Amino acid sequence: MTAYFPAVRLRRATFVGALCAGLAVVATACGADPDEGTNGVGKLSAEQIEGKAKTAATEASSVHLSGTLVTGGKSYTLDMRLGADGGSGEVKSQDDTTFQLLRVGEQLYLKAGAKFWGQSEAAGKLGDKFVKVPEGDPSYKQFRGFTDMHVLLDGLLGLDGKLAKGDYTKVGHTRAVQVTADKGAGGKLAVSLEGTPYPLLMERAGGAGRVVLADWGKPVDLAPPGQDQTVDYGSQLPTTKGQGSGSATPAPKGSGQGTAPKS
Repeated sequence: MTAYFPAVRLRRATFVGALCAGLAVVATACGADPDEGTNGVGKLSAEQIEGKAKTAATEASSVHLSGTLVTGGKSYTLDMRLGADGGSGEVKSQDDTTFQLLRVGEQLYLKAGAKFWGQSEAAGKLGDKFVKVPEGDPSYKQFRGFTDMHVLLDGLLGLDGKLAKGDYTKVGHTRAVQVTADKGAGGKLAVSLEGTPYPLLMERAGGAGRVVLADWGKPVDLAPPGQDQTVDYGSQLPTTKGQGSGSATPAPKGSGQGTAPKS
């Protein structure tokens, strides 16, 4: 009977090896180190991971931000590329009104279709043109907030409640560690385990939006539109359907004036 022992041991070793290879979630039990090849932030406390992520975001020169924000009972879909000196991209409201924003320094441009301008007398001239938004217009600070990297990030990267370190996961192809607040009810933040510990995915408290953050530090191409694509309407934007004099469809409350959109 002893002649069969080596074969039994061999089969058992093969089985255990296959099991460990297939169960990444229990890699530590099979002798592997889940932090091997990472930046090491997964070993830190939840509070430290959040701090590292916020520091990385503050020091970054650019980011691509996409997803949804819910504020004031309204939902907005954003796809913005933001840099230190401006930003560009598209914002879509829940009523399917879409507008594009471009800011180069302090010069802000707004591009939208006729639906956005509604019944304004200038709607026919402004549709699908880049309209200069004068700094004195009431909507300037609101629209500008969508193009300000640090204003948006300050409002987005906030967890509310007791923090806890969650599971290792992936955002796209990048390994990440989750930090949750109040067992997820206060928001969830996924932080990169590769290279700089940038925030990669933010799920806001109370279902107030889900935003992916990517392309950290990559150049953002910002240039004013050509003159043939630009309209200078003067000191104020035209009145749009359903709005008061001199104001365009507003961005979410607080997106300018030093704060980011909040629920």
